[in-house]
Amino acid sequence: MSETRRKLTTIFCADVQDYTRLMGADEEGTLAALKRCREAMGRLIESHGGRVINTWGDGLIADFPRVVEAVRAAVDTQNELAGFNARRPEDGRMLFRIGINLGDVIVEEDDIYGDGVNIAARLQASASAGGIVISSTVYDQVRNKVAVGFEFLGPLMVKNVDEGVPSYAVKIGDAKDETPPPQRPGPARPQPAAQITEASPVPGRRRLFGVLGVIAAVLIGINLLSWQGIFWARFPVLALAVVAALAWNRSQTLFNRKVTSLAIVALGIVGINLFTWTGQFWAVWPILGIAAVMGLRWSMRR
Repeated sequence: MSETRRKLTTIFCADVQDYTRLMGADEEGTLAALKRCREAMGRLIESHGGRVINTWGDGLIADFPRVVEAVRAAVDTQNELAGFNARRPEDGRMLFRIGINLGDVIVEEDDIYGDGVNIAARLQASASAGGIVISSTVYDQVRNKVAVGFEFLGPLMVKNVDEGVPSYAVKIGDAKDETPPPQRPGPARPQPAAQITEASPVPGRRRLFGVLGVIAAVLIGINLLSWQGIFWARFPVLALAVVAALAWNRSQTLFNRKVTSLAIVALGIVGINLFTWTGQFWAVWPILGIAAVMGLRWSMRR
């Protein structure tokens, strides 16, 4: 009987976005492109100390003994495949989605099984085309060891896992001109690790808030100087406040951005209701609709 054991490892899972459509349009060309992409991915995985465990259809699974190297391999892969796809027609590009998880797995011969693998596969399925999504266990290991940009995506519901798995999208190409922290010397790699840099604030965001604040102050001043008993400036000021809140939401990582956007819209509707108060709180109906949309999104998550 084969030996069965457990180990803690970093699972790297990848597949192709819209693979069925690509095969339907050009089987031979798609298979040739898939082979080329897999060869590049396998080379990069090995150069970062990982090993390819299995391939099936358009999918690939690998594991790494070091979490940092798994993230670097994923970034190197997406950068190299981006160059490959840039030379292909837009409707024929082979865009991979990558999910990475650090977890306990069952090892049986050369294969791995368990919730750790299932979570990596679910993270991969939630990634955007050409993107990388990692679990919180990976994030906790890499955030203080390499400079890396993240976007918090919120908890991810996974089958057979009671609690949602917090997930993060790795931000590729968000480089700043900063010197990376010193690292201990190590053996030379066949492929240099991709430079992973820390996320920077959205350029011009502070300037946008300043412009919106000046516009709001000018509108209020005009309203007061031409006072005729009506404070009409409250409506454009409310609209400017909603715009500012949505701009802030685009770069914040504390809360789920889609949920926060709906909450900002709901608060804007409440403001309109209060500014046009006639004794009826009609805003409860659109807010109820927004709550229903949020509930449906939550219930449809797998």
